[in-house]
Amino acid sequence: MTAAQLERLHGHLQRLRLFKSGERLEALLQDATTKELSYADFLDGVLTEEVASKTEKNITMRTNLARFPFVKGLEAFDFTYQPSLDKKQIQTLASCHYIEHGENVLILGPPGVGKTHLAVGLGLKAIEHGYRVLFTTAAAMISKLTAALGEGRLEEKLKLYTVPRLLIIDEIGYLPIDRTGANLFFQLISRRYERGPMILTSNQSFGAWGDVFGDRVIATAILDRILHHAITLNIRGNSYRLKDKLKAGLVRTTEAAE
Repeated sequence: MTAAQLERLHGHLQRLRLFKSGERLEALLQDATTKELSYADFLDGVLTEEVASKTEKNITMRTNLARFPFVKGLEAFDFTYQPSLDKKQIQTLASCHYIEHGENVLILGPPGVGKTHLAVGLGLKAIEHGYRVLFTTAAAMISKLTAALGEGRLEEKLKLYTVPRLLIIDEIGYLPIDRTGANLFFQLISRRYERGPMILTSNQSFGAWGDVFGDRVIATAILDRILHHAITLNIRGNSYRLKDKLKAGLVRTTEAAE
């Protein structure tokens, strides 16, 4: 191949936005010559690398847009430390069929047992499957919705939490929610009802949500919509934060569970 031909190919690849192929063109041509690849095999190799590169970039972009507090996959979750969890059930959820079926996932358990890790891990799997995901804590979301209400931009802000295919709301019940916040939370749940699945985590049982939202009627209406199509995971175990102390005998299991 002449220098002019090579330059022309680079130009075509740039115009087609096949940037990975442009970066790797000389190496790919050399590999094809060495292995005496057919035109079909060479083209397959070029397109395979390009697709892989674009997929990786899209995953990175969607992961950044999701606003996770950390990036930690399900592979890093220590299921041996939380035997109350069914690992096969989590693996089934990782296939993301629940998203297609419009099912919510609720993860309940005391602080430190890995609820947020599971939510983030499932969110990352959803991104790998091509879904748009947004992560927020309940407190941060309500704070933004309340501010938008005061500024006359509530519709715009509700859309922000309605558009993503999967919405993750973390830490429901960690901070008290006033009546305005409860009403705004209800509005969001109503918007997403049977349209967009959610993953929600809470340190409170469903029976305590009346106290969390300061109104049993609103809490019942919220739960009615969330639980209509839902999968509930209950984690009954010790805090990961106390794992090393438990091993050293500095804390008793009963104390860790309190």
